[in-house]
Amino acid sequence: MKKKILISHCILLLWSCSIKAQDFHLSMYDAGPLFLNPALTGVVDANFRVHAQYRNQWRSVAFKPYNTALISLDAPKGKWGYGGQIINMRAGVGNYNVLQGLFSVSYAVPLDKNKNHNLSFGLQAGAMQKTIEAGLYTFNNQYNTSDGGYFDKNLASGETYNRQSYIREQVNAGILYFNGKQQARLNPFLGYSVFNLTNPKETFYGSDNKLPLRHYVHAGVRINVTELFYVLPKVLVMMQKNATEQLYSIDMGYFFKEQEFYVLAGLNYRSKDAAVFYIGARKNNYIAKIGYDANTSSLKDVSKTRGAFEISFTYTAKKSNKKDVRHCPRL
Repeated sequence: MKKKILISHCILLLWSCSIKAQDFHLSMYDAGPLFLNPALTGVVDANFRVHAQYRNQWRSVAFKPYNTALISLDAPKGKWGYGGQIINMRAGVGNYNVLQGLFSVSYAVPLDKNKNHNLSFGLQAGAMQKTIEAGLYTFNNQYNTSDGGYFDKNLASGETYNRQSYIREQVNAGILYFNGKQQARLNPFLGYSVFNLTNPKETFYGSDNKLPLRHYVHAGVRINVTELFYVLPKVLVMMQKNATEQLYSIDMGYFFKEQEFYVLAGLNYRSKDAAVFYIGARKNNYIAKIGYDANTSSLKDVSKTRGAFEISFTYTAKKSNKKDVRHCPRL
């Protein structure tokens, strides 16, 4: 019980104006293309693409677990791509909530006459709202040591909030190279995206705290072992202020010809944090995945290695004259 109380207070500290913490993340990070890189907007051989994803984290150690949900829509139009995304994240007993609404645009440039090698540039802009319910929190000033010890909310917390809700701008950008050649043995890709370009001021205390830039570098190569089986090793590195996170992954897919569907599976390792397993399927216009984070950090003694549960679903409205699928980075 003492460990759980300590964890709750550590989580609370992340909202202090003096702490710089990494933004929330997803383990199946490339299932949602607009979440990973604005340059992926409209990079799909379809009339349009709809994606939804949900993540539930730390249910084993928190009274109110972290919940992340997003939905996006994007479509290509010539060399351009257009889309939009809504993300909501809620964490902790104080109902700390982040809501983002973003619009994306991209422009793709073929680097050769066969359009096998491609370069895409993307820009994303919108707004985010952050809120808390300060009255739900307890602080050390409210701890009464009598009768075995308890928190008394009638005692002054010593905290002075300037506000409990604010809205700020959100601007992100990205660039992506990928090889989309059909029947190729190798389809490599390399992308870079940067978030919080305007360094928006964020604080509930009225201080001069600014949200630092968040950088993503992601790369990989789809290896078409046979006509029916592929493997896709990939890596994602995230950097924000003094925080760095590395995710090493391998995806696999096998196509069952008679049933005309893919079986998907993958293994991710987030350095010093978690091992992530997922399985899924792709049938016609639909892709569904389910994943689980097994906690491997120093918190595993409390969490019993239980981390997060995540699901994703994608629908692509295929073009009527297209039977093949371009090997874009998210496959």
